[in-house]
Amino acid sequence: MNTHPAQQKFAASSLSCPIRKTRGGFTLIEIVIVLTIISILAAGSIYMLKGNVDVAKETRVDSDLQNLMTQLQLYEARNMRPPTTEQGLKALVEKPTTEPLPEKWTSLLEEVPKDPWGQEYKYRYPAQKSKKAYDVYSLGKDGVEGTEDDIGNWKSTPQ
Repeated sequence: MNTHPAQQKFAASSLSCPIRKTRGGFTLIEIVIVLTIISILAAGSIYMLKGNVDVAKETRVDSDLQNLMTQLQLYEARNMRPPTTEQGLKALVEKPTTEPLPEKWTSLLEEVPKDPWGQEYKYRYPAQKSKKAYDVYSLGKDGVEGTEDDIGNWKSTPQ
């Protein structure tokens, strides 16, 4: 049999090279395993982040309370007494219209801040929990007065 040299070369090369199968992508099982691992890591991160958000809110309440107490001290220094419970923290923003009227009133805040849960801070004079003259506090996450999550200008017991 007489064949052309090019045909002989082609026949020889196709016989000597093993057939290769190339892998073009990932299998379904590999994709499912990777997605499962990513889901577990994301869930763990969200869980840990949630605790940090709660701590951040409590820290903000502490900061707000310090600011309010500083403004109340300034109010008291100018007017010789803190606002009454009825006058409340609004006395730092608007001049009280109920007795006792302050003699040297001035606006100390643009507005009374709200706690991180959207509730107004509470004020009580004379104090019932604090060793100071007045109580300034947030009702906390549950928004109910007198529960464990209330945060105020009194010493809290470690939980």
